[in-house]
Amino acid sequence: MALEEKREKRPPVTPMMIEEEAALRNGSRGLTPGPWAEAAGPRPRTTERHIAVHKRLVLGFAVSILALLAVTMIAVLLSVRFEECGAAADGPPRGSGNGSLSGAARQPPGAGQPPGRPEEEARGGEAAEEEEEEEEEEWQRRQELPPWARPRLPRHLRPLHYNLMLCAFMENFTFSGEVNVQLEVRNASRYIVLHAHRMHIEAVRVAEDKLAGGVRVARTFFYPQTQVFVVVLNRSLEVQRSYNLKIIYNALIENELLGFFRSSYVLHGERR
Repeated sequence: MALEEKREKRPPVTPMMIEEEAALRNGSRGLTPGPWAEAAGPRPRTTERHIAVHKRLVLGFAVSILALLAVTMIAVLLSVRFEECGAAADGPPRGSGNGSLSGAARQPPGAGQPPGRPEEEARGGEAAEEEEEEEEEEWQRRQELPPWARPRLPRHLRPLHYNLMLCAFMENFTFSGEVNVQLEVRNASRYIVLHAHRMHIEAVRVAEDKLAGGVRVARTFFYPQTQVFVVVLNRSLEVQRSYNLKIIYNALIENELLGFFRSSYVLHGERR
């Protein structure tokens, strides 16, 4: 009876109570819908002001990246320009030393040379030709042929030993070579004559006994009529002395039976 009386005394459930209970479950702290409830409700964290600040930061970062890229490109362009100016100031490029023909051998005379250089080379060539003519006239007065115009090599020098080094480049069919010849002088002479054809001579050196001081080379020239290379010295080589002749050169590996040449054959249908 007591329980029943208590149940009868419990207040009746109203719609207001149902709304309050639903509000408590939804997290509105028991406030009924209205202006106060809206003011007390959770607000969004990101406001319009924060969005504007973020946009400015992103825009500033993008501008700084673009400026850095522009400065880098300008620096690269300036460095390339400086390198080009330095290369132009140093003159025409030299041979790379890979055994291929040098620029002087491949290009026509005067190509890629600074102003005034072709005239100097032409004058030097004219002077060399005049010297050759004078020497030939001198030999004609003696009623003898110059040593480079004879069909056989002169016998005033006797080779004792050859040391030859060759390096072939099959990608462009060229080779570079260096030869050291030990010479014995039988008769005094200031000319060294040896066979050479279709070659580019890079350097010529003459030394006494490989250790003593060198003999200065006045000039060198080719004589195509007899296919020889002539080294003219400033002084005559002494009799019964031994000298070392060093020549550095490069040339093409010919496709015909001439000098250092190349050939091929077919084996099982494969060219080798």
